[in-house]
Amino acid sequence: MLAGELYVADDPELAAMSLTRRRLERTFNDLPFDAFEQREQVIRQLFGSVGAHCTVEPPFHCDYGCNTTVGENFYANFDCIFLDVAPITIGNNVFLGPRVGLYTPYHPIDGGVRAAQLEGGRPITIGDDVWMGGNVVVCPGVTIGSDVVIGAGSVVVRDIPSHSVAVGNPCHVVRAITDDDREYWERKAAQYRAAVAAERKAAAEGNTAEGNAAMTAES
Repeated sequence: MLAGELYVADDPELAAMSLTRRRLERTFNDLPFDAFEQREQVIRQLFGSVGAHCTVEPPFHCDYGCNTTVGENFYANFDCIFLDVAPITIGNNVFLGPRVGLYTPYHPIDGGVRAAQLEGGRPITIGDDVWMGGNVVVCPGVTIGSDVVIGAGSVVVRDIPSHSVAVGNPCHVVRAITDDDREYWERKAAQYRAAVAAERKAAAEGNTAEGNAAMTAES
């Protein structure tokens, strides 16, 4: 199965793996809404490996879980589905919108072979610093590079190079991500941080002034 060759899923070892996944998946999806630490612990049991700071919003579904590895600072929004009969490898700082599907399985075009329950899988690889919008579908065998944005609703059927914005069905590159993009967004981030710092400074000064006034009144 992991080698990408045809196989039949009616196998005792795969059945045991699937039962483990079902138990962990059910536990994860049934936890209270504010059980953040417990959910992360379950995901770390479910996935093959997990980097620091992993957040997966419920509900979440997968085929095995153990064939999925994710890097640091991973975020998956509601209703994501990982069909990991082949390896799914995800890098650092990857953010997935709601209902993103990562689908490694493939089925034979020939109806007779397909009816015999033969199927296969091809790995999906996602680099670092990738953001996918809601309802993106990534198909078997696709590699997505690093520093990539995939637009909402895209169906990714072929590899996407690094440093690009890609959208559509089939998903295709519409432009490169450039230094101008980085400079623009870094400037916007700096403006936000400066505004927050100014608000906090004003609030602190206001609290100090109120405290001094109260002390003067008491004296």
